[in-house]
Amino acid sequence: MFQKPFRVKSKTVIRGSDRRKLRADVGKALPSLTEDQLQELVPIKEDMSTMKLYTHAGKNVTVYCLGNNPVFFELDKNVFPTVYSLWRVPDMLPCLTTWPNVLKNLCGGADLMLPGVIEGADGLPVIDKNKLCSISLLGNRAPVAVGRTTMSSAQMAECGMRGKGVTVLHTYLDQLWEHGDRTPLPTMATQQSCPEGHVPDLDSGDTASVEQVQKELGAVASSTTDTVPIENLVLEDNLGNEGGLEKENDLDEKNTEVGIGDDGDRCEEEEGETREEEEDQVSPVDQMDSLLYQCFLHALKTNVKKTDLPLLTSKLLRGHMQPCCPAEKSLDLKKSSYKKLSKFLQAMQAQGLIQVKELSKGVESVVGVNWGHVELKSFEVPDVELPAAEVPDPGTGAGPTYQPPEVVEMYSVTGNLSPLFRTAGIRKGHALSGQEVREFLTQYVKENELMDPNNRRFIVVDPLLCDALRQKGENLTHLTWEDLFTRCCDKMSPCAQLIFPGQPPVLKNGKLEPVDVQVQQRSGNKKVTLIYNLEGFGIRPDSFAHLLQLRVQASTAVNPAVNRKTGMQVMVQGNQVNTVAKLLIDEMKLPKKFVQGVEKAAKKKR
Repeated sequence: MFQKPFRVKSKTVIRGSDRRKLRADVGKALPSLTEDQLQELVPIKEDMSTMKLYTHAGKNVTVYCLGNNPVFFELDKNVFPTVYSLWRVPDMLPCLTTWPNVLKNLCGGADLMLPGVIEGADGLPVIDKNKLCSISLLGNRAPVAVGRTTMSSAQMAECGMRGKGVTVLHTYLDQLWEHGDRTPLPTMATQQSCPEGHVPDLDSGDTASVEQVQKELGAVASSTTDTVPIENLVLEDNLGNEGGLEKENDLDEKNTEVGIGDDGDRCEEEEGETREEEEDQVSPVDQMDSLLYQCFLHALKTNVKKTDLPLLTSKLLRGHMQPCCPAEKSLDLKKSSYKKLSKFLQAMQAQGLIQVKELSKGVESVVGVNWGHVELKSFEVPDVELPAAEVPDPGTGAGPTYQPPEVVEMYSVTGNLSPLFRTAGIRKGHALSGQEVREFLTQYVKENELMDPNNRRFIVVDPLLCDALRQKGENLTHLTWEDLFTRCCDKMSPCAQLIFPGQPPVLKNGKLEPVDVQVQQRSGNKKVTLIYNLEGFGIRPDSFAHLLQLRVQASTAVNPAVNRKTGMQVMVQGNQVNTVAKLLIDEMKLPKKFVQGVEKAAKKKR
């Protein structure tokens, strides 16, 4: 029920009458609770709140929270405990035990099937049909799910433990658990052991830990639960002398890492010296191959975008890989085993990372990138010092050597849209291009089957989209594709990515302000031309002022911008808009849309 994000319609402090009603309803639904346990779950004086939800399946649910944690939820006038309550009182409900690797299926929305239920020495607990029960994992008594039985325990035994046993309503790691403080699954002792005749295989996944399930589901919390039965530990102890020696060596290595003992510092120094010696033993060719591969993956993950394709192979090396090289190193293909860029890219193509084609005679380009490749997805961008990015100064000779940046309009994810984009692992503050926003929304609509079957021009707005895109007081049910994209972009914060040739991209928050050229009247009939926001496009105001002084043979000055929060202003005597526009647009190749005020140029006399 709570596998997908839900919409919170309201959250209020619980009233005294509602608190008393909740205590009565919980006591009626869970008669096994004692008065002290009921007082612990629904205290009289502690802060509690009521939260009304609208789930992805269209259900209205009322959730009761103790502090930040949801402890009960009410559906169709029935009260159910959450895992946070079950961890406080584990014996609140009859409990069925299953294998640890079943947790992944339960968290994915599956119900508990009877073949996965483990019978204890005394058989199954006595449970009637359509009654509440909890589910725990072998080796840990802490419940991981709550649901309703589809048959009694007697019927389960009669049918040979086949079919569906429990309809699961709420699980550990689902969205309702995430709405709390995300407490990891506690470890609670249990007397139930592995059934006779079944020896779990460590390699087969029978003893998959909760921590592994969390990694697969992308959960935030980390687990401390170890579900390996005691029998396995006994078997590992009998591995023989060779296994014991390996364990002792492992312990010695761990002690060395953390510096246990009086000589801890000396051990750490010796370990560092050993690592340096190992690095020195690596041949320079292998070091260069490793550096090439690192910069290649770094460039694909951070610099290269889908809109850049097809990309010249020479530009890939100079414009994307070289900027990702650490400051103290440099890429030299001749010192690698590949010797040539073409051979290196052929090796990368053989691995399935990229696709290279010869689009014109003798000129190769990268036409495709496998963004889903396991090597690319698992690559972590190293925390290294990159070469200092310096924009070339405008020259004073034949013309400026400045190269304009490629400006990509981006959109930053805001707090209102973060629940929607979190479904794809995109967090608040992440910047996306317009094309990436369109691709995300298209994929979201397809995965959730929101396209209107009667008119494919419209999409059906689900609760998550409605909460993110609707205006105040608006009842939003359908949207056209274009309205969907427009509304989403309007709700996001504008930003811009500037890509200078041979340098890492620079992200600027907020709307990119153009270069502002103004003409002001001073005392008498004198005029001055003021230029603002040159720094935003990587142009140094002092260099630009010097170049402008040589062109117009007039005095210039660079001062802090007046009536502006940041930046410098360049001032030149006279109305020099024509010269400024020629420098910026014609010679420096800055797009005209990023130069404001060129219409104020002095008109030519007849």
